[in-house]
Amino acid sequence: MLCFKRTLPIAALLSVSLSIFAPGTALASATPVLDRIRDTGIVRVAHRESSVPFSFYDADKKPIGYAMDLCLRVVDKLRTELKRPDLKVQYVMVTSSSRIPTIAEGKADVECGSTTNTRERREKVAFTIPHYIAGSRMIVKTSSGIRKWDDLRGKTVVSTKGTTNITELRKVNDARVLGMNIIEAKDHAEAFAMVEAGKADAFAMDDVLLYGFRANAKKPGDYAVVGDMLTVEPYAIMLSKDDAEFKRIVDRAMTNIILDYEADKLYKKWFQQPIPPNGAKLDIPMSFLLRDSFKYPSDKVAD
Repeated sequence: MLCFKRTLPIAALLSVSLSIFAPGTALASATPVLDRIRDTGIVRVAHRESSVPFSFYDADKKPIGYAMDLCLRVVDKLRTELKRPDLKVQYVMVTSSSRIPTIAEGKADVECGSTTNTRERREKVAFTIPHYIAGSRMIVKTSSGIRKWDDLRGKTVVSTKGTTNITELRKVNDARVLGMNIIEAKDHAEAFAMVEAGKADAFAMDDVLLYGFRANAKKPGDYAVVGDMLTVEPYAIMLSKDDAEFKRIVDRAMTNIILDYEADKLYKKWFQQPIPPNGAKLDIPMSFLLRDSFKYPSDKVAD
């Protein structure tokens, strides 16, 4: 059977090359992250607890998911680059509010979850090539009658602390004078639990995460993901902005993973097949935005 790889036009190849091998990324530059990995033989991988299907716990409390699989393949590339086949992975659990400080303060080397690459965040951390493109929507009880953002007038709405969604929710509330009672939850699971318990009328978050909660609910039909997209959210592995050589290696690894169709296979595994812990199937086809971005892998995103 013939095996085809994605090929890029000359201009696109130059764009990727300029992004990944830009001035200042030479081996001679400071490599604090790589030096620490070489010295300790450990790659610290930050993960989430309930960001299905990107980064979450299985029944045995082991971090799994689409982003986790991608990160472990990046670690494999590091083993080759550093000639250290003995590199071990140390897991570091983070929340929406702690994930950026964890990377910025050097407490983990990569963060593998559902983190959006934004201009504001790039002032503190760096991002590699996006592995998913989501949109901010909301999940409600089907019986609530809520179908659009204006239906939230005077309602209680929850979102997760430290996310772009909470910021956009406040903008919508102010712009449309909806008078919502906005609550910040510590994590996604707590936010969805508030909707389940009737303590909140809606949970605003990236659509793919909401579909994950719906699929794993006891009665999925009791919940609906509704509302127009407030934002477009390019998810990417987060890493230190203070080690250009480390970023170069991660960018090159992600480019190879995408062009070799490994990312496509992992997408099908986590978005179109039954997944742990309950065998739920999200059945989300790859969007045209993500498919197009995979044709020309780049760490550049529209802000």
